[in-house]
Parts: sequence; C-alpha cells; structure tokens
Amino acid sequence: MFKRISGKPRLEWYPKIASTVINYGGLMYPDGSGAIQPADSTSGNHLGVSMKAVAAADSDYAANTKIPVDVVGEDDVFEATVTGTLTTAMVGNFYDLSTDLVVNVGATSKKVVLCVGFISATLGLFKISARAADFYVATS
Repeated sequence: MFKRISGKPRLEWYPKIASTVINYGGLMYPDGSGAIQPADSTSGNHLGVSMKAVAAADSDYAANTKIPVDVVGEDDVFEATVTGTLTTAMVGNFYDLSTDLVVNVGATSKKVVLCVGFISATLGLFKISARAADFYVATS
C-alpha cells in the first residue's frame, strides 16, 4: 500500500472503473474512458492513491461511482512495500510497479517511482515520478 509520509494531502473525487476491485492505498491511473483504475506493472501516468476500498460485494461495484483519491504532487513522499530486496544503494534510483500496492525494485523499464529512502529490505520511501499532471510515462 502507498501510505503518505510527507506532503499535503489533496483529495479529489473521480469515477472509478466499474466491476473492478480497488484497494485502499492503491495507486490509481486514468483508464482513458473517463474513469480511474488500479495501477499495474504497465501503467504510466498515475493520478494518486485511492482513499476507498471497493469490493465485489459492494452495492456500487458495477457502477462508475466517484471515490476519493489523494492526488500525488511533485514533492510528496509515500511509504510502500517492495517486491525484491531493497537496499540502501537503491536510494536515488527509479523503479516499476508490481501491482497498485507494491513497487518492483527488480524492474526499471517504466521507472514510475523514485526511491528516496530505505526503511527495510521490504519497505521504502518513494516519490511518484510518473504523474498524470506531468504526463511523463505512457501506459503500455
């Protein structure tokens, strides 16, 4: 999960993609059809972090209802779990995602997050470098 560590939260409401499970604390990106969806290893321009979980059993699961998103900014820092082994030598490098909740420190093709701090082998501090506001990285 992406947990804000620094920077001022900026909540905005966006329609979610229908019939998709959404994790609280998951990184989100625009789906190209007017909704947002969970990020993955191929997503590029991230909007922010979901502040609401959506489960298949929820009454609005199949609808495009709006959910709150903590929109990421240039100087915001988030704590996130990693797959692979994070080391202090990785601080200052860019990495990919495994899922909307997890950074993949073994992949560097998309470079959508910047490691700015080491906490442990499985937990680090990151800036979201590929933001929808900046349009740096294409979704593939």
